[in-house]
Amino acid sequence: MIATGALAFDPASQTLPPRPQRAVGEASVTFGPVAGASGSATRIRTLHQAGCLKLRFPRLPGAAAEAVLVNTAGGLAGGDRLRQRFTVEPAGALAVTTQACERVYRSIDGDATVETRIEVGAGAAFAYLPQETILFDGGRLRRSLQVECEGSSRLLLVEAAILGRHAMGETVASGRLRDRWRIRRDGRLVFAEDLDIDADETGLLAVPAALGPYRAFATVLWQNATPGTDLADVRAILDRESEGTGGASVVSGLGVARLAAPGGYALRRRLVPLLARLAQAGLPRVWSL
Repeated sequence: MIATGALAFDPASQTLPPRPQRAVGEASVTFGPVAGASGSATRIRTLHQAGCLKLRFPRLPGAAAEAVLVNTAGGLAGGDRLRQRFTVEPAGALAVTTQACERVYRSIDGDATVETRIEVGAGAAFAYLPQETILFDGGRLRRSLQVECEGSSRLLLVEAAILGRHAMGETVASGRLRDRWRIRRDGRLVFAEDLDIDADETGLLAVPAALGPYRAFATVLWQNATPGTDLADVRAILDRESEGTGGASVVSGLGVARLAAPGGYALRRRLVPLLARLAQAGLPRVWSL
């Protein structure tokens, strides 16, 4: 007890303000082929969802299935955690997307985290096509993407980010984005990448070796029987627009494309036709909304 004149202060009686409520979500789903009167189709085997993360399954013609992720929290802030797992059994076909662009707001309590695990069986096709993530000033996001596939699996993966909405005049002067990719084929690591963009480093984003004049970017990765045969079309799409830059190559039997643009709209002008060219079943309809 500390006494000061007529006032007394007891440190033990003081309580810290409560921590803000955090969003936690989990989603796990397994799909497999099912034979029917009209032929084979991919259907749900198991499904688990909890917290703020939900899955919706549009009815589609044909054999492929589609899952749409919905974050009912309306965005991510520091301390939020999302965990998602997708499994496609041999000979199945699945595309996963998000209902809208994810938004990462200013953090007052560490990083928001998104962990994604994908398992793709032999002869199966999987497309992971989340819409862009918008990082607002002060936002902090740590993402990880782990994929286990077979040599005969077909993959299409994309992660895209926008640092502030260019058309709204928004800028990102602080914040951090960390992205970790690990792709294993037949149990062997064939692609590993760690991206760390720290906007707190004054002037770092603007240097030519970083983003230069661009504030929207994406990585696209695909695996099929002959990824090299897609390169000419992919490069033609990347060169189609005057705004932005991009390139594509084959690494360890995987096609990899990089895109960068001044803002989200300019990025989409390249990204949408590129994904439509590579997606076996076409782009999910929510990409057109």
